[in-house]
Amino acid sequence: MCGRYASSRDAADLVEEFEVDVPMFAAPLAADFNVAPTKEVYAVLERPPKGEERPSAERQLRVLSWGLVPSWAKDPAIGNRMINARVETVAEKPAYRKAFASRRCLLPADGYFEWYATSETTKAGKPRKQPFFIRPADGGTLAMAGLYEIWRDPTRGEDDPARFRWTCTVITTQAEDSLGQIHDRMPMMLDRERWGAWLDPTVARADLVDLLVPAAPGRLEAFPVSTAVSNVRNNGPELVAPLPLDGLPDDVTGQVAHPDPDADPGQPALLPAPEESR
Repeated sequence: MCGRYASSRDAADLVEEFEVDVPMFAAPLAADFNVAPTKEVYAVLERPPKGEERPSAERQLRVLSWGLVPSWAKDPAIGNRMINARVETVAEKPAYRKAFASRRCLLPADGYFEWYATSETTKAGKPRKQPFFIRPADGGTLAMAGLYEIWRDPTRGEDDPARFRWTCTVITTQAEDSLGQIHDRMPMMLDRERWGAWLDPTVARADLVDLLVPAAPGRLEAFPVSTAVSNVRNNGPELVAPLPLDGLPDDVTGQVAHPDPDADPGQPALLPAPEESR
C-alpha cells in the first residue's frame, strides 16, 4: 500500500504542468517531504458543467484531505482507513464505485515511500524495516491515479463554508518486477497521454479500466533513505536523500532499483533532490 509520499512541487508549476484552468484553494501548500494520511494534498480534477457559468468541464487544482470519506459515511473518521483503493476492486466496492464512475483525480508526487522487511530483527524479534524512496527515474512528477469525494457534514449549517469535506484516495496496483521485493503494491501511475481521459467525468466506466495499466519496468528508481521518515513529525528534503550503500545489509542494497542497466550497482542512481525552497 502507499502510506507516505513526498510532494514538494510549487502550485504554479503544477498548474502549468497539468494544464489547470482554475486553481481552487485559498493558500498554496508548503513543500511536504512526509505526506501522511489525513494531511492536505494537491489534487488535479475536472468538474462537470454546472449551468451557464461553467459551459464545459474545467480542470482544477484543489487541496484535499488524504483519506476518502464516502458521501454516505456517518463518521468522517472512516477516511483514516481509506487512503488506498485496490485497482482490482475499485470499480465494484461500495466505498469507491461512485467516485470511480465520475470523481477521478490525479495526485502529483515527487515519489513515494515503502518499507522493506530486512533480514535483521528488532529486540522484539520482528524484522527491522528499511524505508525506500521510489521516484520517476527521469526526475519528473509522479501522477498517481486517485479518486475524490465530497462529504457533507450534517452538523454544520447551510451557510457554513466548512460543511463540505473534500477527500481523496490513491489507487494501487501490483508492483512491477524491480520493485516487488520491496513491497508487492505500488501507486497506479498515469502517463500524460491518459490524463485527459482519466479526469474526464463523462468517460464511460467500461473504458476506464483500460487506462489503468501498471508502470513498465525501468520507469522508477528506488533507494534506501533515513529511518527518520518513519516519524511523521519529521519533514524536509533530507528524508528523500539516498543513503550511502556502504555498511547497509546486503539484502537492503540488493533492492536498489536502477533504471539504467549500465549503472554502477554499488551506488544508487542519483538525481537532483527536490529543492527545499519549493
